[in-house]
Amino acid sequence: MALVLMEEFGEVPGEGRVQKWILKSSNITVEIITLGCIITAIKCKGKNGEVNDIVLGYDDLEGYLANPKYFGAVVGRVANRIAKGRFVVDGKDYQLAINNGPNSLHGGLRGFSKVIWGSEGVEGGVRLTLTSPDGDQNYPGEVQASVTYTLEGDTLSIQYQARSTRTTPINLTNHSYFNLAGQGSADIYDHEVSINAPTYLPVDDVMIPTGEVRPVEHTPFDLRRPVLIGPRLKEVPGPGFDHNFCLSSPGDAWTVRVCARVFHPASGRVVEVSTTQPGVQFYTANFLDGSFKGKGGASYPKHSAFCLETQNWPDAVNQASFPDALLRPGEQYRHVTRFTFSTT
Repeated sequence: MALVLMEEFGEVPGEGRVQKWILKSSNITVEIITLGCIITAIKCKGKNGEVNDIVLGYDDLEGYLANPKYFGAVVGRVANRIAKGRFVVDGKDYQLAINNGPNSLHGGLRGFSKVIWGSEGVEGGVRLTLTSPDGDQNYPGEVQASVTYTLEGDTLSIQYQARSTRTTPINLTNHSYFNLAGQGSADIYDHEVSINAPTYLPVDDVMIPTGEVRPVEHTPFDLRRPVLIGPRLKEVPGPGFDHNFCLSSPGDAWTVRVCARVFHPASGRVVEVSTTQPGVQFYTANFLDGSFKGKGGASYPKHSAFCLETQNWPDAVNQASFPDALLRPGEQYRHVTRFTFSTT
């Protein structure tokens, strides 16, 4: 298992101190802070032995306190979009804050990505915990959540768990932005992607799924065989990929199966993603515009990274035909996602 270290990262006035946890194996170093469970760095070797940090982020706590694009964060209670910020549970209407056009995104104005989590070391990793009170961001129920990161060899595993005192929607994911050439590289056009999904969810003009589950065959969304991202982006309507891919063989809470793979030929780096979740949001950083200064002063323009956010389907709480989005009292929410890094 990995070597696990902890150091201070800074302090948020009135809220507490933020720690950085460092997980080290022979080939991979992962850094995580207790603010938002944020992955601040993943450092790995390329085929010629060069080590690069392959996730976007900031150099200091101040950057992560703002973090409008959710670099590296665990987002929740509900990742992705809820249409008009509205849903009904047990006959009661709930209205969330609107923070993304006409919709609610990634848990609201102060979701799980914006608060300091408790933390403790575990074998090969760190376990982070949070109590979200009843009514937090206007969601029902007190939620006890945990996110456990472990590094074993070349695989980073993320285990999510939660319980609630009342029925509530929940959908947790990690929002890391990857560039396998190294963070700060101009774009991802020379990366090859494949996603094991026979269908995807078309969206309307405010990025809410229409309700249709559409086959990928004969569309630009057919990524079942590796394709170069740059040319494929020219075929996709709109600014790029920001779509949920419906995985071909949904598993139970502990059945992990490969859902996606990205390869960067120049560096030889590969990331393979496995999950128990029914969907993965493939996002090509369409809304970065170069105005955010990241690590080492790097500029992050449009299409300078990709995200593979394993998740339940977006707006599932409002779409009866989608996988169940609700966590009920006495139930346990849990899922596992693994990122395996290699070179070829």
